[in-house]
Amino acid sequence: MHLCWKLALMMMVLVCVTEQQVNDFRRPTRVGVTCCKVVSKGRIPPEIKLIGYKHQNALSPCVDAIIFYTEKDKYCSDPKARWIRQRLEGTTLILI
Repeated sequence: MHLCWKLALMMMVLVCVTEQQVNDFRRPTRVGVTCCKVVSKGRIPPEIKLIGYKHQNALSPCVDAIIFYTEKDKYCSDPKARWIRQRLEGTTLILI
């Protein structure tokens, strides 16, 4: 009789663990949106060392932008700003 109780307890634990894993798998995850929601036409000063850039398409809540990256920050710039093409020509910035 004692062995029966042990087997029953082991089965209950197994069912609980399996059920928990299935529930975790099916539960939706949170996806945070990190994008530019506003842009600037202002120039990024030359003393700020840029390491890369990428083009962000407009898809609400994000707006059309060129994102310039430094080691610590990102700058959201208006792709229609005149200075952007000049800044990108002849640079070694990485397209991210």
